[in-house]
Amino acid sequence: ERVVVSQLVRSPGAYFSRQIDSGGNYLYFGTLIPNRGAWLEFETDSNFVAWVRVDRTRKLPLTVLLRCIGYGTDAEILELFGDNNKVLNATLERDHTDSFESGLLEIYKRLRPGEPANVDNARNLFENLFFESKRYDLAHVGRYKLNKKLSARRRLRHRKLSAPVLDPNTGEIIVDAGVVLDDELLDKIFALDMPPTVFSIYNDNGEPVRVVCNGQPPHGTNTITRQDIVAVIGYLLNLCQGIGEIDDIDHLGNRRLRCVGELLQNQFRVGLSRMERVVKERMTIQDVDAITPQALINIRPVIAAMKEFFGSSQLSQFMDQTNPLAELSHKRRLSALGPGGLSRDRAGFEVRDVHHSHYGRMCPIETPEGPNIGLIGSLCTYARVNRYGFIETPYRKVDKAKGRVTDEIVFLTADDEDQYAIAQANAPLDENGYFTSSAISVRLGSEITTRSPHEVDFMDVSPKQLVSVATSLIPFLENDDANRALMGANMQKQAVPLLVAEAPIVGTGIEGKVARDSRVVVVARNSGTVERVTATEIVINRGDNKADAVISGMTGEVFIQDTVSGRDYYRLTKFQRSNQGTCISQRPIVAKGDYVEAGQIIADGPSTDHGELALGRNVLVAFMSWEGYNYEDAILISERLVQDDVFTSIHIEEYEAEARDTKLGPEEITRDIPNIGEDALKNLDARGIIRIGAEVRPNDILVGKVTPKGETELTAEERLLRAIFGEKAREVRDTSLRVPHGESGIVVDVKVFSREDGDELPPGVNQLVRVYVAQKRKISVGDKMAGRHGNKGVISKILPVEDMPFLPDGTPVDIVLNPLGVPSRMNIGQVLETHLGWAAKAMGIKIATPVFDGASEIDALNALQEAGLPADGKEILFDGRTGEPFDNRVTVGIIYIVKLAHMVDDKIHARSTGPYSLVTQQPLGGKAQFGGQRFGEMEVWALEAYGAAYTLQEILTVKSDDVVGRVKTYEAIVKGENIPEPGVPESFKVLVKELQSLGLDVKVLGEGAGEVEIPEDDDYEPRELEVNFERDLDEEEEAEPEAETEAEADEDAEELTDVEEEEDVPVKQGDFYDLDEALDDDFERFADMEESFESLGRSIGRKKPKRVLDLDEDEEFDD
Repeated sequence: ERVVVSQLVRSPGAYFSRQIDSGGNYLYFGTLIPNRGAWLEFETDSNFVAWVRVDRTRKLPLTVLLRCIGYGTDAEILELFGDNNKVLNATLERDHTDSFESGLLEIYKRLRPGEPANVDNARNLFENLFFESKRYDLAHVGRYKLNKKLSARRRLRHRKLSAPVLDPNTGEIIVDAGVVLDDELLDKIFALDMPPTVFSIYNDNGEPVRVVCNGQPPHGTNTITRQDIVAVIGYLLNLCQGIGEIDDIDHLGNRRLRCVGELLQNQFRVGLSRMERVVKERMTIQDVDAITPQALINIRPVIAAMKEFFGSSQLSQFMDQTNPLAELSHKRRLSALGPGGLSRDRAGFEVRDVHHSHYGRMCPIETPEGPNIGLIGSLCTYARVNRYGFIETPYRKVDKAKGRVTDEIVFLTADDEDQYAIAQANAPLDENGYFTSSAISVRLGSEITTRSPHEVDFMDVSPKQLVSVATSLIPFLENDDANRALMGANMQKQAVPLLVAEAPIVGTGIEGKVARDSRVVVVARNSGTVERVTATEIVINRGDNKADAVISGMTGEVFIQDTVSGRDYYRLTKFQRSNQGTCISQRPIVAKGDYVEAGQIIADGPSTDHGELALGRNVLVAFMSWEGYNYEDAILISERLVQDDVFTSIHIEEYEAEARDTKLGPEEITRDIPNIGEDALKNLDARGIIRIGAEVRPNDILVGKVTPKGETELTAEERLLRAIFGEKAREVRDTSLRVPHGESGIVVDVKVFSREDGDELPPGVNQLVRVYVAQKRKISVGDKMAGRHGNKGVISKILPVEDMPFLPDGTPVDIVLNPLGVPSRMNIGQVLETHLGWAAKAMGIKIATPVFDGASEIDALNALQEAGLPADGKEILFDGRTGEPFDNRVTVGIIYIVKLAHMVDDKIHARSTGPYSLVTQQPLGGKAQFGGQRFGEMEVWALEAYGAAYTLQEILTVKSDDVVGRVKTYEAIVKGENIPEPGVPESFKVLVKELQSLGLDVKVLGEGAGEVEIPEDDDYEPRELEVNFERDLDEEEEAEPEAETEAEADEDAEELTDVEEEEDVPVKQGDFYDLDEALDDDFERFADMEESFESLGRSIGRKKPKRVLDLDEDEEFDD
């Protein structure tokens, strides 16, 4: 499954900014950004000249653009903006054009340099560039923003008129000169059928200023109008005269969301335009009489555009399905990256920073650590997206006259919100909704100030409206440092669903909502009585005798049946693999005979407990150091957590085998595999596919497969056999799908697809087999665990229960954490959770403490006293090994701990022999390629500093890429002889060749200044011999390299093994006499093995990549 992430982009509209030059003058910049089409960029310089750039070309005097839209003469321009405008006069002096025609020609020369210019061509180009809806599109949102920005209202407010305002229709005076315009007068002016578009007012210096607006073209005018261009220029000139406001581009009023529909629409447009081009071409080529619509239209470009969007767009991502929260959070993600957005490298600090307009819209906490910090965010809990793509957040309206908060909810965009005074959600109210205090703390734009109750416009609906879903699951969030809360929110999304889910004792009250909204639980569609409950099905009788319905537990799809008995059949999902290899399984929580209401939860999904999100377990924790085992955030745990399967999880891996057509004939899936004993085939069925329920270990065969071998020269006997038995004796080689290194488990499902059965398969593939292997992973040393406050650590030791520190009543603690992890990290929430959890467990209750509105430290300490526990939350602990009490009392309590997806089983890796890179002949890197450990620059320094010369030489030659040396060394070890002198590493030869390719004559000089001959590859035996030789003598270990996981192997992965097709260089007897002895009779088998190496890529289990969507590696979200 995939998710299309919403993209945060700059909204189309007009934006103005300001800079200060070296002389201390203000320079103003304006940009008119369409949704699609040419940009217009305006700027003033230190000589007060205004310039314009059309579609990113060289700049022109601003007045040239005015001439092109019909203001041809200087007099017309001056009449429009007033003749006392310093900037306009300076610009006219620099403008060499003097008419409408000369203005058009000047712009044409900039846009089409080198083409012969005439007025008609110039006019057509200009008209098409801005006033043709196919080429220029503001979109509804662009028109809305433009009308809002270019309206004169905000510039006229509280200004004094320098000339009367006249009604354009009748010519009568509406407002006299000298009057200061308040909201009432402005309402009167703008209520006219056709309000005036030009006003004259005084600025702060008492100078008369012309304010020009765009006449507010109606919605649906999606191209720019001439009046828009005049109004944008007017706004820029007004800024130079001290009137108008500059824009903050990081304000959420100026950034909007492109959601999935709009992203798809844009992609569809691309596909249609490509299709249009094809149709036009065909119409010119084909005979008009013989044309049919079918012959003209080819829909492939449209299909390709949609496939490209879903398959490879940066915003279409592999869904993060680790747990329900991860899924929900991924669907609510907002990204500033992607096509038409920012790129990681160009994004500066300001774009990433928290902005006051994010309040209630985008979470200030939940964002990835790493290069994408601040560019990827999450929608707040109550936020919604309006029709223009702006994020709105709800507020309760305040009746200003009475100073009373009503229950009327108003959704505001960031733009609208800036004008209002908004009280916090925790402002004290009496039971009738009146403010109890006379001075209320309010937000006004980016300021925090106090107001009287009669000056407050709105009030927040909830304290958690400023954070996202994942953040709102952290209790005592207000007591945590923001950086640690960020880690806590992100790590909850990496929690692995456990075998037994347990809801937190100390929660925030939103767990039930998250579980329900993530759609992993099964909700009853209709009320009725439960008739039957099994592990895989729940039957509910509605009692209405209408058609039966089958409902899918995971997707909620409804299939109406032909039978009529008034029953709903809910089919539960069992042991399915998620995208991240975790287990999706649903289990019923109702019993036969229960009556259920519509909307009631009847089955739990992964990581849910009776309809509540349950990512981890409540465990007894002590904050103390224990023999240094919890140094640097390490965690010491009790063996009880292993024995009782407290942190056990199920993981399911998918392996895939394809039977393809090859040049030598089709591959075949079969049980009949050459040179394989019956013992290795005992779990395969007649088809050669492993049976469900079989337990498999590394290198076991999952799917038996053989590939035809190249025909070799047949001996007389073989020809005779071939003649007698026909094709049966043809040579095949074993390319079976095997379990990769370090993987094991039980086969839970097998799916077989074949072309014969009509399944759709990629070209060249005849059969496809998928095998699912499940394993139960208990918690083990090296696994990563975390609390909800960013307190993470790795398990360092698992102690027997009897050795763990224990309480006075004999209860051993489950986990020992380091107390030094608290003070410097400033996440005190974990300590309060410890206290409150302990008290709640003792009283047998659960506690919800919502963010910013929950229990205080006083409440936590009171709860401890109420439960009869020590008031400071500390208890005397005894050493389990000696029974002696520890010196000081220790903080003990219950913390909710999760097990994260970073498990040691996925990371542990060792190699003896394996694949080498083709070019450098060095071992590949990484677990996926069954690679070696990199011995890098700094490690070399360590050996140099230590003086370990021979070790260093060995590591850089025979243990890495000295091709001949490693064969001879291996041979010497086998024979028990002395190790020979190392040769020249392959990578050194590559370096010399690269330098020679640059035209440098590189020679290697020895100690006596004589040149050292570097033997070429041809001087050795063929390279294939070397690897096959190692593999052959190594058969006991059977170290088969693992093939690359799909697209995720690094660049070297194509070079999986040296199967370079070189000419067969005859082995020189003299050079390799010893080698022959070592090879003995194996020599004849080399030809076979060469071919078997080519298929190496397919012989080992092609494991489905585990795409942990960390979005920090985000991966510009590349999945």
